[in-house]
Amino acid sequence: MAFTPLHDRVLVRRIASDEKTSGGLIIPDTAKEKPGEGIVIACGEGARKDNGELIPMSVKEGDRILFGKWSGTEIKLEGEDLLIMKESDILGIIADASVAKAA
Repeated sequence: MAFTPLHDRVLVRRIASDEKTSGGLIIPDTAKEKPGEGIVIACGEGARKDNGELIPMSVKEGDRILFGKWSGTEIKLEGEDLLIMKESDILGIIADASVAKAA
């Protein structure tokens, strides 16, 4: 993909939510909420302090993240619906379950 976010912005692909409840009920499209989880596709270099010093990004490409319901701006890039948001809109990084069990 030929897109690089600037400064402290990240490009995110939403992770699709389940179509059924844990009890097996199918959720219609009109009742579904947009998922608040995604995968970071690309990152900017980071924000800058007033003195010009670079503040590195806390997330990297491939991180699975959690973000707020109204975070980011929806864009269409190469036919795919994506989000671009500031790093501050990201609530946290979801750790890989296999890594968490080993720790």
